[in-house]
Amino acid sequence: MSSQKLAPLQERIGYTFKNSKLLEQALTHRSYLNEHPDWPIGHNERLEFLGDAVLELIVTEYLFAQYPETPEGEMTNWRAALVNANILSEITADFDLNDYMLLSRGEARDTGRARQYILANAIEAIIGAMYLDGGYEPCKTFVAKFVLTHLSEIISKKLYRDPKSLLQEEAQDRIGVTPTYRVMEEWGPDHARQFKIAVYLGKELAGEGQGESKQDAQQAAAEDALQNKHWAGRSAAQ
Repeated sequence: MSSQKLAPLQERIGYTFKNSKLLEQALTHRSYLNEHPDWPIGHNERLEFLGDAVLELIVTEYLFAQYPETPEGEMTNWRAALVNANILSEITADFDLNDYMLLSRGEARDTGRARQYILANAIEAIIGAMYLDGGYEPCKTFVAKFVLTHLSEIISKKLYRDPKSLLQEEAQDRIGVTPTYRVMEEWGPDHARQFKIAVYLGKELAGEGQGESKQDAQQAAAEDALQNKHWAGRSAAQ
């Protein structure tokens, strides 16, 4: 991918990379390498690992400074809501990140929840690449522009509530049923395991979710069920 092709993306995110190869790597999903084994740059998972830490630090620093009277537990919930896959994947629409992703043909055809996770992870990879290329300050500017702007809505609408707990409350109040969770599929190596979990309300399949742990997948499934049932609006998957 030429630096010229990446120019519109860099303009939209507000940062021009000195080393454009870092941005290319941030956009490269592991599946792309299966069809392009000679790709010289590598996939984005290490950058994602770094960017996740940088993102959490920036959000934590902001909450600590702006909300000096707020208890640690509440700030933890707010932070989780800001950095979850739902919010991050929504942010990618602001600069059409999906158009720049390097994916296998199979992944490119999948536009469902799995794509949301790919895009959310790519946001973290871009932050990691930005950190390596330009340091902490450009990352702070990016997070302030695209992530922290969602905080007021999260607080005012209480979107930081744990979706699994919220689904249980809603299901018990509305239909007198406690949700049950089943592992439908798991795959991948031990260091990058993926789980697909379904949540049932009685015999009804209410939602499905995917994650890197059973807990993450359960939260995603609960979030999916809340949206499918139109119960209590969007919540924040942790």
